[in-house]
Amino acid sequence: MRLQKNLTEERLAARIAFADALGQDFRATFPHRNVQAHTDMYDSAITMMKSRDLNAFNLTEESAETRAAYGLKDAFGQGCLLARRLVQRGVRFVEVSLGGWDSHVANFTIMPELCNVLDRALSTLIADLHARGLLKETLVVLATEFGRTPDINTNLGRDHWPKAFSGLMAGGGVKGGFVHGKTDKEGREVDEGEVTIPDFNATIAYALGLPLDKVVLSPSQRPFTVADKGKPVTELFT
Repeated sequence: MRLQKNLTEERLAARIAFADALGQDFRATFPHRNVQAHTDMYDSAITMMKSRDLNAFNLTEESAETRAAYGLKDAFGQGCLLARRLVQRGVRFVEVSLGGWDSHVANFTIMPELCNVLDRALSTLIADLHARGLLKETLVVLATEFGRTPDINTNLGRDHWPKAFSGLMAGGGVKGGFVHGKTDKEGREVDEGEVTIPDFNATIAYALGLPLDKVVLSPSQRPFTVADKGKPVTELFT
């Protein structure tokens, strides 16, 4: 987002103008959409560099107390704070990732620290959105690829387990404190209320008001829908 060292705005503008002049004949000869898209990319980049909304990324505008509440030393926590600032500015989709859950070894050493980071940042984000009147129109989703085995391996770790795991939704019309479905006592199998991955995606789409049955064509003309054959779990919503 910043100019390279020793590159002034005047020099950048001159370079862009020179590149534009060099490309005029080519664009005139090949007036195709992809050629124009390459030009538009540069225009969009310049517009973004000059946008006042870039201030959203300046987390120092927040109070020390707020940054500490999210987790001052945690990239995930500060990412959640940034997510709130982006939502405030009308950004419609934000993803914040927290890695390190692949606990094949030393599961009981890894998990407490990760859970502490996750719990602090996620709870602060939800409370912050609520306090600002943004939670009702913002859907917060916590999801993962798969769960962990109920059995502990020889390295005091837990391996991949796709049969049973959970996700979380908050805001966006979701019932607070509501639990859907359950597993057996060991978390091996789903006993009630199974939700498939397409169902989970369909539930997110339902909350966002997306057309679940609309057929969309990919650039290669492959037809697909938002959540395949998934069905939304409507009982999650008020």
